Amino acid sequence: MNSKEIPVYLFTGFLDAGKTTFIQETLEDPNFNDGQKTLLIVTEEGEVEYRPLRFASSNVKIMTLDEEEDLTEKWMTNAAALSNAEKVVIEYNGMWVLDQLYNNLPENWTVYQEMTFADARNFVSYNENMRQLVYDKIKSTESIVFKHMTHDMDQMPLHKIIRQANRRCDIIYEYGPNEIELDNIEDPLPFDMNAKIIEIKDQDYAMWYADMNDNEPNYYGKTVRFKGRTLLGGGLKADEFVIGRHIMTCCVQDIQFGGLVAKWPKSSELDHGGWVIMTAEIVREYNDMYEAIGPVFHVKEVTKCDPPEEEVATFY
Repeated sequence: MNSKEIPVYLFTGFLDAGKTTFIQETLEDPNFNDGQKTLLIVTEEGEVEYRPLRFASSNVKIMTLDEEEDLTEKWMTNAAALSNAEKVVIEYNGMWVLDQLYNNLPENWTVYQEMTFADARNFVSYNENMRQLVYDKIKSTESIVFKHMTHDMDQMPLHKIIRQANRRCDIIYEYGPNEIELDNIEDPLPFDMNAKIIEIKDQDYAMWYADMNDNEPNYYGKTVRFKGRTLLGGGLKADEFVIGRHIMTCCVQDIQFGGLVAKWPKSSELDHGGWVIMTAEIVREYNDMYEAIGPVFHVKEVTKCDPPEEEVATFY
């Protein structure tokens, strides 16, 4: 088997969002299409067709795939072998789930870049009607380009949808071929990072948990107070428990428990699954449950309490 790493450039989004045009222009650029043998995988047919004669290099092999279930590791491995691919570009069908691709990528394929395209005119509507598919396309992307923007459009609804799922990606608004604008909307945190005790309100838990994962070093040495569920057992030590809340990023199907290990001498007195208000300092240290160095709560106070009004935390 060929173990040489093959870089993958992944372009996602829904029909008529501009993926094909962007990929065409990219392959016309000799800085990108520099003669390496390139496999272009196309998984949907849009109004715009590729024009290979305009590519900067003729070493591009286009292969199409019509069915999501056919996107297997075997198919991709064979496609790379048939084209002798040194680089892979994928135009990914907006109606397909990205996990199908990521779970089946050949071992030596590495996604170097993931970029999403969206039509600003219908993106909010898509999100209302196909929220899970929209979330799927923005949760891991490095940048999203909103095509067909006009100056009378409000950026904020688009910004909010993206930031609920992805706080790191670049957001680019395109008003025309030569007019783009980078998103510079600031998202002030709904809690005071400089307070002696950072108070996390029930409705802000998801935002806090996401920010702490994205900006972990900012929280070391800080003391926080929030309401969460305590979980015991599962390989924890006698003075440890896990505390957190279930978080819904997109929809019911993606609810996951977001929590961390806490240390407290009276851990055995807690109820498994019970709700508490905890005050604790966040310390960076090794923990057996993580099998790595990470944030651990050093508890100062725990008080049993009633569940919050909404037990599942959300971003909105």
